Parts: sequence; structure tokens; C-alpha cells
Amino acid sequence: MIYDYNMYKYILDHLPNKSSFRFVDNISSIDENGVTGEYTLREDAFFYEDHFIGNPVTPGIILTEIMAQIGLQSLAIYLLLEESKEMNRDDGTTLFPLLTATDISFYKIVLPGQKMTVVSKKEFFRFGKLKCYVEMTDEKKNLVAKGMIAGMIKAFVKTKLS
Repeated sequence: MIYDYNMYKYILDHLPNKSSFRFVDNISSIDENGVTGEYTLREDAFFYEDHFIGNPVTPGIILTEIMAQIGLQSLAIYLLLEESKEMNRDDGTTLFPLLTATDISFYKIVLPGQKMTVVSKKEFFRFGKLKCYVEMTDEKKNLVAKGMIAGMIKAFVKTKLS
């Protein structure tokens, strides 16, 4: 797998998630077969306030989202770029991946401030559909979650809000 700062920046710029809902800090390697990336859970993240009061624990849906953003969305953007060499089309549409299915098993509780590593291996990419086997580990390489994530590529027309 390769690391290319320009590719990493391009992928981050084209992720559909921004600000408080982007869960990608780094992409350490990526190629046509998979991606590895990291995310450190912010101790002041909005979802810890009420989950659970006085004893914050990362919700499973957030762990799934981290796995999807690194393991599916980032890889799909890379594959689309490799396929077409251009993400934005002249007709005003932008292509990006959407999560369509997950089958994730969880093995450990994740606390605020922990750094997660996500490794994704492509199962298939055809007809705009991507399916990956994804694993998440903590700093000590303990398995946190694993499973299959699938998505499809959708085209959206850019619009201006009034």
C-alpha cells in the first residue's frame, strides 16, 4: 500500500462528512485492495455528554461510522479517482459513497481519548457497489470491532441554498 499526502488530502476534501462528524485523522496507506487509517476519539465529542452521564462510552454507531468513513468511504473515493481520474464531473454533480449495509461485531468498550486504527480489505467493487471486510483495533492492537461494510456510489447535483 502507498501513502501519498496529495491523495490523502484529496480524499479528506471529498469525504461527505465535515466538522464534528468526520472521523478520519489519518490515512496511513491506501491502494486498490484496501486502506488503513486512524482516528482518535475527542474527549469533548458531542456524543459523550449523554452516553453515559458520568461514565462516557463511545456508542457503537460512532464506531461503525469510523469504520465506514475510513474503510468504505475513503477507499471508494480512492477507487473512483483511480477509475476516472476526476471526481467532479462537468455536469455539476459530485460522486461520493453512501453506507448501505453493515454486519459488525463489537468486542471492547472504547473510551474518550482512545486512538483507533481501521484496516479495510476490499471484497469487491463493481457497478458502483463496494463491499469491504473491516477491522478496528486500539493502540495496543486489541480487536475492538470487525465485520462487513457495504455501500454504493451516488451522484448528487450541487445546489446553492437560498
